[in-house]
Amino acid sequence: MPKLIVVTRDGTERTIEGETGLSVMEVVRDAGIDELLALCGGCCSCATCHVVVDPAFADLLPPIDPDEDELLDSSDARVALSRLSCQIPFDDSLDGLKITIPAED
Repeated sequence: MPKLIVVTRDGTERTIEGETGLSVMEVVRDAGIDELLALCGGCCSCATCHVVVDPAFADLLPPIDPDEDELLDSSDARVALSRLSCQIPFDDSLDGLKITIPAED
């Protein structure tokens, strides 16, 4: 199983294994990391699964779509590498992906 590295808001780094075919949001949720609220359950209608992606993996992700871009605009913590984790499919190509959960809006 590919590994996902999650940096929580307090700076703690956790390495978890994720099932391919899930979204990054689902992998984080299934690992019991509750800082990622994901209130809409992954249907891209909120921004509560906002993460910041490590620059080394940015080119491996699908392009951001207009709905995701608009939702991220609602976050004061948005940066250039912000993404909604529900919109990132997790697979072997993302083994070692590091994400940071930004400050809560």
